[in-house]
Amino acid sequence: MVQNNLTIGFTFAIYLLVMLGIGIIAYRRTNNLSDYILGGRSLGPWTSAISAGASDMSGWLLLGLPGAAYVSGLSAGWIAVGLLIGTWLNWLIVARRLRVYSYKSGDALTLPEFFANRFRDNTQLLRVVSAIFILMFFMFYTSSGLVAGGKLFETVFGLDYTLAVTVGTLAIISYTFFGGFLAVSWTDLIQGLMMAAALLIVPVIALTELGGLGGSTSQILAANPDMLKWFTDASTGEALTAMGIISSMAWGLGYFGQPHILARFAAIRSENDIPTARRIAVSWSGLCLICAMAVGLLGSVYMARDLGDGETIFMVMVNAIFHPVIAGVLLAAILAAVMSTADSQLLVSSSALTDDFYKALLRKDASQNELVWVGRFAVIAIAIIAYLLALNPDSTVLGLVSYAWAGFGAAFGPALVMALFWRRMNTWGALAGIIVGGVTVVAWAELSGGIFDLYEIVPGVIFAYIAIVVVSLATSDVSSEITAEFDALKHS
Repeated sequence: MVQNNLTIGFTFAIYLLVMLGIGIIAYRRTNNLSDYILGGRSLGPWTSAISAGASDMSGWLLLGLPGAAYVSGLSAGWIAVGLLIGTWLNWLIVARRLRVYSYKSGDALTLPEFFANRFRDNTQLLRVVSAIFILMFFMFYTSSGLVAGGKLFETVFGLDYTLAVTVGTLAIISYTFFGGFLAVSWTDLIQGLMMAAALLIVPVIALTELGGLGGSTSQILAANPDMLKWFTDASTGEALTAMGIISSMAWGLGYFGQPHILARFAAIRSENDIPTARRIAVSWSGLCLICAMAVGLLGSVYMARDLGDGETIFMVMVNAIFHPVIAGVLLAAILAAVMSTADSQLLVSSSALTDDFYKALLRKDASQNELVWVGRFAVIAIAIIAYLLALNPDSTVLGLVSYAWAGFGAAFGPALVMALFWRRMNTWGALAGIIVGGVTVVAWAELSGGIFDLYEIVPGVIFAYIAIVVVSLATSDVSSEITAEFDALKHS
């Protein structure tokens, strides 16, 4: 066992050194704040598509979703259905317009800066409020990644949970600090491909050893007939309610407001690359989601013993199936999934502090070099706070992600979609939508029973859209008057 752990640890070390090397290369190509935050808008379709998916799916794709399928069976797949539809719609509806509009509206580097420029908000109120919500929800989102990393090192090496979280945090900080957006995007491309390969290999091997599709299906049904039912929770044997299905599929609503995903749209080198990137992104997401569900379903019979924590099923199966060298590579895919999201979240949070607080309010004349270094040290500060939140070993990856995902989806999704499609929207409408959406999620999550069991993103999005329309129509604001060139793009 010790020898196995040493072999896996050696594989992990090589992987981390490669990621750090990429960070150093990217460091040499980072000359200004635009390079650090958006990579100089130079991403190709493969990098933008896979990095968007990898930063989106995170550790929950290899821990949370397989764990949900392991416990609840096929009924957990409603989350995957919602996410796949959301991915496709986000690339179809938002990607092109955000790429064009963010550049045309003063070369906006962050989502708060885009809102401020789009609505001519010279008070910076819209920008600051947006940045506050970004920082608040990313604390929870980033900590979910660190929890996933802690579970990985704890399960594989038997490390103390606190030590495991510390190791993962230091690894992520290292290359994000140096390389910024380019390092994050390049490493995400590698990590995304690793995630897809790992998720494909594990269920294929398990399926073969269980006697193929027919044999494995028979064994799953024999163990629990409800495992392969879409409308029955296998853990309880109870039928899913309409509210439960809506709540699961509503995860797809969150895509329109995730700053770390939207950054890939703004950073792609040309709007003409977006159709190709969309096909790559949807294909990658579909493959990974199907395979993640397969890991959980097959794991329910492949690993007969009770795991206690279903979110470790992927790791346990990898250790049981493969030689330590191969296991090390596949388990590194979990580390890749964790790092690919946590680094993106750290960078977006750092961007909010640097561009939307420090530059906008404190040092408007700061040099590019100064801003880059402020951004780097902001990465460390934010990581420390997320690290402290992640020290609770009872936290679940899916639980932390669901809260932050809902917060971003409700606070920014409606505001962004309406900003890209509705000319009459103004500063006060945008501000109302962001505040109402974000506050609704926070308040709704604290309530339970009856209608309050509905996933908080649903009421958050609905109330945000209502607030945007009502407040925009009730107020008159010159910020709604955009340039003819900007407006003409809406009809192209």
